[in-house]
Amino acid sequence: MNLIFLGPPGAGKGTHAEMLSKSMRLSHLAAGDILRRNIREGTALGMQARDIMARGELVPDTLVNNMMFAEIRELRAKGAKGFILDGYPRTIVQAQELDKFLASEKMTLSAAINFDASEEVVVARLSGRRLCPVDGKIYHVKNMPPRKEGVCDCHGQPLVTRKDDQPDTIRKRLAVYHESTKPLIEYYAKNDLLRNVPADGDAPAVQKLLEKLFETIR
Repeated sequence: MNLIFLGPPGAGKGTHAEMLSKSMRLSHLAAGDILRRNIREGTALGMQARDIMARGELVPDTLVNNMMFAEIRELRAKGAKGFILDGYPRTIVQAQELDKFLASEKMTLSAAINFDASEEVVVARLSGRRLCPVDGKIYHVKNMPPRKEGVCDCHGQPLVTRKDDQPDTIRKRLAVYHESTKPLIEYYAKNDLLRNVPADGDAPAVQKLLEKLFETIR
């Protein structure tokens, strides 16, 4: 099963991708994590991305595509059961290039899952999010608190709030999403791949909805 997770920041894409990667043995490919890893490891693609970002420019579609295609090829070589793409594609151009790549590899998408979350819920989730400064592990002051308030369970370090998790910044991020990424919903709907999942509920409730949905996809 090969899936794309769509939805605004804070809709729960990463959380559910991690949970499903374990329960369904699918590989979770988070575009942001892959980009940062390539930069950290000093790969050719990572160095290109680092130089572009250092100039304050957006990483071009071609470079992002090549990173993701390399990951998918590696998974296939290892005999993986399937993948979940999280944070990719972000634009229609990326989606079209992904289609061409998968066709060339004789692979298909099973579905594009749209996590439909309201702005009110997204702002509440992201503004309450806290991160471990050591490994980036995510907590939430209400939904997923650490054992000791304000301190990471694993490293004992004070948790931090990302700058882009401030309410005003969150709303700006949502505006960017609606402008550039939301058209993907229409794109995958036209290709009969879109599946909508109400995502305002807590993680266990959304997981149950996903399990029912996957029964129909299989």
